Amino acid sequence: MAYRSFRKFLDALDKAGELKRVAAPVDTDLLIAEWADREMKSPAGGKALLFEQAIVDGKKTEFPVAINTMGSRKRMALALQVADVEDIAQEIQLILKAKPPTDLREGWSLLKQGIHLLHARPKQVKEGECQEVVHKIDNGNDFSLANLPILKCWPKDGGRFITLPNVHTRDPESGARNVGVYRMQIYDARTTGMHWQIHKVGARHGKRYYERGERMPVAVTLGGDPVYTFAATTPLPDGLDEILFAGFLRKKSVELVRCKTIDLDVPAEVDLVLEGYVQPGEMRPEGPFGDHTGFYTAVEDYPVFHLTAITHRRDAVYPTTIVGVPPMEDFYLGDASVRIFLPVFKMNFPEIVDMTLPPEGVFHNLVFVSIRKQYPYQAFKVMHGLWGMGQMMFSKYIVVVDEDCDVHNTSEVLFRLCANTDPARDTTIIKNPSDSLDHAPTEQNIGSHMGLDATRKLRGENYHRPWPELLKMTEEAQALVDSLQAQTR
Repeated sequence: MAYRSFRKFLDALDKAGELKRVAAPVDTDLLIAEWADREMKSPAGGKALLFEQAIVDGKKTEFPVAINTMGSRKRMALALQVADVEDIAQEIQLILKAKPPTDLREGWSLLKQGIHLLHARPKQVKEGECQEVVHKIDNGNDFSLANLPILKCWPKDGGRFITLPNVHTRDPESGARNVGVYRMQIYDARTTGMHWQIHKVGARHGKRYYERGERMPVAVTLGGDPVYTFAATTPLPDGLDEILFAGFLRKKSVELVRCKTIDLDVPAEVDLVLEGYVQPGEMRPEGPFGDHTGFYTAVEDYPVFHLTAITHRRDAVYPTTIVGVPPMEDFYLGDASVRIFLPVFKMNFPEIVDMTLPPEGVFHNLVFVSIRKQYPYQAFKVMHGLWGMGQMMFSKYIVVVDEDCDVHNTSEVLFRLCANTDPARDTTIIKNPSDSLDHAPTEQNIGSHMGLDATRKLRGENYHRPWPELLKMTEEAQALVDSLQAQTR
């Protein structure tokens, strides 16, 4: 059954032994972040943390703080209510096999249609738990962002940041909605930054409102079924609605309720909703921020979000996360996305065996992919194809290995990279859009990417010697030693 509240998810984590409750008062200024960072870097992502007394400016807030709730493979599976994330990948594979698509666009269309038919279409309701308490922001209401336990994560951050917001926007022309996760710096009790980069759909929606000279309604949800946050972080293609995808994942339609002060719908059972607007053209310096790159991102101008209302459940929990030097919680969100959508990659590239984005690459910087190689330069064909797929365009380094290499074993991949490559022959460098948060390129948003072919070389690939065989013991010898070792224990 889908989680009817974020507390239900926390109960599931608690029952599974995946939750630590912290009863002592803990300050939201650096201390919760430091505690969580230690937990995230402990073996297998540690445990989820629930701070029952969050302190802001010396005062206890009414909302507990939950962090690292999806920071392991086990907790990701619990969030998606499956035994293993691979189960969802298999379900997507069945949808795609029902009517094999002829190209990637048709594949996404088929996937969207298949998901739509699985009772995932959202439905409208008149009221929801997220509006049990309503605070409209006006001169007579003192309730504001200052009442929320918003973290300051790193010492040189520009302030407190909402780090796990689901930001809901709508295209003013087509009416298509989008839900993305864009950090929000707190400027004061009623305004924040809205960090949507130029490549993001939210920024595209904002541009269209700017062209029309209209104020842009924006709703920010926090909590509820963790599937909502996962769907918002997943790099879905245009046309595949995050709310529809969330309904598919939770096997139950998402119930939507209309906001109180703006013309947008949000999931009815989330914990908190921040209603407001962005005035296109209004910009303000945002940052610095200790980012998932492991560095502080620089101060830049971004749109300003104006608060018009805060609504919430009576038992609301404030969910948050921190990002920084890996491994962190966000790695497990990204890892789950790759594993779930691997069938889509395989549909377009049938030679792909497996793929991963290791934590050292902080998402876009490093991709390992294994292939069944059949012909010369096939590895380069896969590299260029991946660079042409959505947010894979940001991939700074792509390393291609043979099918017998475990891409999840970074040591094994590096061994193949060092053993199987001649740098002049086996690398390619291209120009491509770069992640806005990547500080290395000379110019923001534009950079070079490198592909490395660490597969065995075939005739026709400028290799003129017999390729050596990899050392491997016989299965018979391995079995005999296993038996002997068991006898000596």
